[in-house]
Amino acid sequence: MITKIFSLLCALGLAQMVMAESKHSVYDIPLKDINGKTTSLKSYQGKVLLLVNVASKCGLTPQYEALESLQKKYASKGFTIVGLPCNDFGGQEPGTNEDIQQFCSTKYNITFPLMDKVKVLGSERHPLYVRLTGSDAEYPGDIKWNFGKFLIGKNGSVLKRFEPKTKPDSEDVVQAVEAALAQK
Repeated sequence: MITKIFSLLCALGLAQMVMAESKHSVYDIPLKDINGKTTSLKSYQGKVLLLVNVASKCGLTPQYEALESLQKKYASKGFTIVGLPCNDFGGQEPGTNEDIQQFCSTKYNITFPLMDKVKVLGSERHPLYVRLTGSDAEYPGDIKWNFGKFLIGKNGSVLKRFEPKTKPDSEDVVQAVEAALAQK
């Protein structure tokens, strides 16, 4: 009887920890930047963000061009794209952080911040993606491929999710970004 009660309490404690983790603000979740330095999204508080799991060897990689155009168009209005390299889909981001950074700067002249490679699927899923895609998330469900996009409002709320094939310069994305920027 005591063993069953102890097991139940442990299970409840674990469930509470998982639920608490998924409720964290995106700003509080530790990340590493592309140079391996510990950081978070806290410095972007008050800005509109587009979080994108990116890859260098994907059929959707040309989206980098539209992402950079979006960055340049709206950066002065409080908008930032954050690229989160991911190798979860077909091994399409196999390089080191240095390789990724060099590819992005030489091939696409990327100016938006890139983070350290993250896992977006499975048991090793990064806590940011637990928050974005977990069962308690605003838009739950696994990422389907590279270039999944999450629009984050100025207050850190997840406003919209765009599937990988939705181009960053599509009317849906542009209208959502502009609406988020117009919010007080």
